[in-house]
Amino acid sequence: MGAGGRMSVPPSAKNLESEVLKRVPHSKPPFTLGQIKRAIPPHCFKRSIPRSFSYVVQDLTISFILYYIATNYFHLLPHNLSYVAWPIYWAIQGCVLTGVWVIAHECGHHAFSDYQLLDDIVGLVLHSCLLVPYFSWKHSHSRHHSNTGSLERDEVFVPKKKSSISWYSKYLNNPPGRVLTLTVTLTLGWPLYLAFNVSGRHYDRFACHFDPYGPIYNDRERTEILISDVGLLAVTYGLYLLAAANGLAWVICVYGVPLLVVNAFLVLITFLQHTHPSLPHYDTSEWDWLRGALATVDRDYGILNKVFHNITDTHVAHHLFSTMPHYHAMEATNVIKPILGEYYQFDGTPFFKAMWREAKECIYVEADEGDQQKGVYWYNNKF
Repeated sequence: MGAGGRMSVPPSAKNLESEVLKRVPHSKPPFTLGQIKRAIPPHCFKRSIPRSFSYVVQDLTISFILYYIATNYFHLLPHNLSYVAWPIYWAIQGCVLTGVWVIAHECGHHAFSDYQLLDDIVGLVLHSCLLVPYFSWKHSHSRHHSNTGSLERDEVFVPKKKSSISWYSKYLNNPPGRVLTLTVTLTLGWPLYLAFNVSGRHYDRFACHFDPYGPIYNDRERTEILISDVGLLAVTYGLYLLAAANGLAWVICVYGVPLLVVNAFLVLITFLQHTHPSLPHYDTSEWDWLRGALATVDRDYGILNKVFHNITDTHVAHHLFSTMPHYHAMEATNVIKPILGEYYQFDGTPFFKAMWREAKECIYVEADEGDQQKGVYWYNNKF
């Protein structure tokens, strides 16, 4: 289970870890995007409205069943059992709603249907219900895909060079510090990114996903940012009415805590897709689109791969062909692995273990000492 077939015999656990952490090539690949695309069966690029909507119906049906059980039967349980039932509901509902989030993400990539308007309507409704500013995120995320791996222009989880890290970073590079850092990242990371562009690229002035006149957006996009804000206000008002009718505690239990689970997973998924000791980052002297798109890693979340519509274990293919529907991405991934070879990276480390390892190992990036290609940067954690 290493990168792109680098192993021919079943490895030991130690060898597997070493192989997974082995750096992927950073030189220009011996293949082109066109060659990769021609190898993929044409049907993988076809979007089906009935099939895409089937996943929406599936996820929303499961979510409603969970809601119905929680609101109609949990109060009948013995008091002590309710302390078990609610956390189970929160975890499962949060995972299912993460799948809904992923479908809206597909809409943002125009991977839901052949009709941009339909994609935007579905994406706006689904993302707004999860308190995500759909168009705001759609446009910044598009720029992430256009600049993946670039230290200057990428939009999310942009690593800092050693010379730019905060003075307190070395004091957090220990188990208690990592617990604190991960806790803040998973609970507050998403709203902090939306509101203050935390972990995003540097802008010359304040950047916020809710500000249509902020530096993230151009003049053609400003109206859509306002539409996103209106969508969030409408959902927030609906939540206010629910709280007035059923109580704030009811809204928090039924909706609020599962939403925290969604936010934690989307931050974790994105973090682990783009943060790995084997992956390079590039400055403007070395960066190009294909090498940047390949500077990502597929992960294994077990059964959650399916719950999350395979956004976790087909991310490399997604970065190469972002308009490909998720239900074809696994087939495409299996086809392109032999072509990508060592440029393809897969890490089967359990995600909770990988989260801890990456938080420990990936503190900043720097070029190798004596390396002639100074524009290539690698993760490090030595102070």
